[in-house]
Amino acid sequence: MPFEHMVAFRYLRAKRKEKFISLISFISIAGVAVGVMALLVVIGVMTGFDQDLKKKILSVNAHVILIKPGYSLEDYESLVREVETVPGVVSAKPFIYTQVMVSGPGSISGGVIRGLDLPTIDKGGPPALELQAGTFQNLAREAEGELPEVALGNELAKNIGATVGSQIKIISPLGTLTPMGRMPRIKNFQVGAIFHSGMFEFDNTLVYASIPQVQNYLGLEGKVTGLEIQVKDIYAADKVAAAIKAKLGPAYDTRDWMRLNRSLFAALKLEKIAMFIILTLIVLVAAFNITSSLIMLVMEKTKDIAILKSMGATRRSIMQIFMLQGVIIGAIGTAIGLCLGFVLTAILKRYEFIKLPSDVYYISTLPVKIEVLDVALIAGATMLISFLATLYPSWQASRLDPVEAIRYG
Repeated sequence: MPFEHMVAFRYLRAKRKEKFISLISFISIAGVAVGVMALLVVIGVMTGFDQDLKKKILSVNAHVILIKPGYSLEDYESLVREVETVPGVVSAKPFIYTQVMVSGPGSISGGVIRGLDLPTIDKGGPPALELQAGTFQNLAREAEGELPEVALGNELAKNIGATVGSQIKIISPLGTLTPMGRMPRIKNFQVGAIFHSGMFEFDNTLVYASIPQVQNYLGLEGKVTGLEIQVKDIYAADKVAAAIKAKLGPAYDTRDWMRLNRSLFAALKLEKIAMFIILTLIVLVAAFNITSSLIMLVMEKTKDIAILKSMGATRRSIMQIFMLQGVIIGAIGTAIGLCLGFVLTAILKRYEFIKLPSDVYYISTLPVKIEVLDVALIAGATMLISFLATLYPSWQASRLDPVEAIRYG
């Protein structure tokens, strides 16, 4: 072991008269640990929130949607076949989407009706949705004399006082033109299923029905709003969308999920960066403690430094001794902080004891997701701050004149 390391480790073991310096070092370690723990937990929550939000958005929305601005799609079967030949596309399905009013036994509420294709209904509806009552397969049923069935989000069902089997009215402003003006379309439906997506906005507005029933209700025989497209790599959805548009021509427009939610995810990213910078200030405060403890140690070890220099130790060696001490303090604090952070995030993830108002935050519990890159960034930033905190006292120690130190020490 190099002698610089031996001296540095020896100075870490404080003697009786150096107890105060040791206390400051302990406070420095505690400060670094608290800062690292706070950073890890907050960044873990922000990452978990971001990923959970993406998951919930994609549980209902497609990776890419294809529409014809100002028009409905008529020959959509041939479009589906053409789109599915584009590299990166997994599948393409027709959909209908329009705003409506939903009137139930207890109240009336605004909503959005979405038409699902029959294969999706036969498979039990969108796979990411949690079915709470009824079954999606009922939506494909067309029995004579019976009302067509729909699936409601659980919050919407609660708002209008509907349960499985309840009769509801769906009112569309896209009505028929009459001599008296445009009259809204009103049709009775029966609730066949109630689902939960985990995102309040969807659960409070979504109504699912089969595409044939929605076409019949809106008078869109043989027409759909657009195509929902699933891609292999969700983060390459913008490139696939551009390829689809290039293939079909300017009459069509494509919108990927990142483009549709750009402002939301940009705000989350900015908030994550801001929280990282703010919480790094905790580590910065601890770094000042490291600096002060090293300055006091240099003052205490003036004679030792002079003796080491007189025995041939270079300025670089003296700097290494005190820099190593500061780095060790930072490393211990970082390790403790990471351990505490991992424990706290594991507790948050397992017990979910922090509840959030779902109508404000889209989700009801605090999500946590620890990524290796975030851990490396936190540890690296902390160690860099700890290292920078050692530069001034180490430089001061290296400049010490051994003759003056021995004479006046």
